Amino acid sequence: MALITGEVSTMSTPDAPETNGYASLYRPGKVHSSVYTSSDIFEAEIDQIFYRTWVYIGHESEVPNVGDFQTRQLGRQPVILVRGKSGGVNVLFNRCRHRGAVVAEAECGYTKFFKCWWHGYVYDTDGALAEVPRKDAYPDDYIETLGGLSRPARVDNYRGFVFASMRSTGQSLTEYLGRAAAMIDYLVDASPEGKIRVGPGVTKTKYDGNWKLLGMDGYHADTVHASVFAVWRAKPNSGLGATHRGDVMSDKSPTVTRGLGNGHSMLDYRRQRLGHLEDYLDHLRSVEGGAEYIEAMWKKHGKERGDELLAVAGDAHVAIYPNFHIANNHVRIISPVSANETKLFMYPVTLLGVSDQLNEARLRTHESFYGSASAGSPDDAEIFERVQRGMQTKADPWLDLSRGMHREKVDSDGSIVGAISDEVPQREQMREWVRLMTAE
Repeated sequence: MALITGEVSTMSTPDAPETNGYASLYRPGKVHSSVYTSSDIFEAEIDQIFYRTWVYIGHESEVPNVGDFQTRQLGRQPVILVRGKSGGVNVLFNRCRHRGAVVAEAECGYTKFFKCWWHGYVYDTDGALAEVPRKDAYPDDYIETLGGLSRPARVDNYRGFVFASMRSTGQSLTEYLGRAAAMIDYLVDASPEGKIRVGPGVTKTKYDGNWKLLGMDGYHADTVHASVFAVWRAKPNSGLGATHRGDVMSDKSPTVTRGLGNGHSMLDYRRQRLGHLEDYLDHLRSVEGGAEYIEAMWKKHGKERGDELLAVAGDAHVAIYPNFHIANNHVRIISPVSANETKLFMYPVTLLGVSDQLNEARLRTHESFYGSASAGSPDDAEIFERVQRGMQTKADPWLDLSRGMHREKVDSDGSIVGAISDEVPQREQMREWVRLMTAE
């Protein structure tokens, strides 16, 4: 089982076809399984994807006060997200400039400085080198010459979500997010104050499978999560019962898959949830502070936009390539370890400007599907491990991603749309994979 064994896979790899480049590993509707199993391809992905494009690091609400920090990964590189003494949010490489030891060991916390415990070098929360023990052995300008903690080439922020890039050139964060930026807006604007809090706390898991298996997949839900959906439908007065009225995962429903460009994709529940808005508003009014929340959203955004935001409830269900998801009541960071191992970090999100009871309901909903002992997320991890084991076969290694290719359409905003079970998100992801893997 994915959450019990903790074993690191030592599985072999199917032979990749003779190719002149990564582009030949993806055909429209087909992908070679070595893309998911090859250690060589994985190493190339770290360089070509995680060290080339924008990677999500964390949210500014996770470091609200000067000295608050979180340790994260940029690909394989350890970084620190920290509120510096200057008041800004910094992303610093977690490595002493002297001999390379990490300077922040805890996952999170508060500090006035970062200290290398090998030789005692001290850095302030803005990354400046502040102290060198017995510095008489060095020239007078040693501290200035050595410099402080290194930084990624670019760091930028969209509505509190902090991204970093190892490349000094390329798309701006705004260009990279593209249509996905509006999906982030659904989460932030679910607060009547336009402010959210990510955490505290995190649900962690791992699975012995490839990082690209995790995405927006509307085809699996009725199989893998059949019992969960049955429970939701049986509880029409619950929040999820209201938003999942009707056959939400049916291709006849208003729900669709959507490719947003740049590898970003979503399961678009907006029309379906608006169709059951009154059910959901009845649920909200049953929770203390719910009626006030509804009125506050209408007052801030107007009735039409307010209704849309209330119906979506912060859940744009979007995958922002390559490592960031917003799903249900949490944000998720995907951390690739190897071709056959992936770590997941799921941070619950609460809204500012709403009652404690509403936020508690959000947390309980998150726990019920994505918690360690929940009904949903462990099933996904188990399926991913079964997929990874199955892909070790060398017979017929081409995988099929063609569902709904013949019926997908281009929407007025330029996004690609298919039925909820169509593999639009998988094809969107693979197009960006090819683009980045073949880029100079």
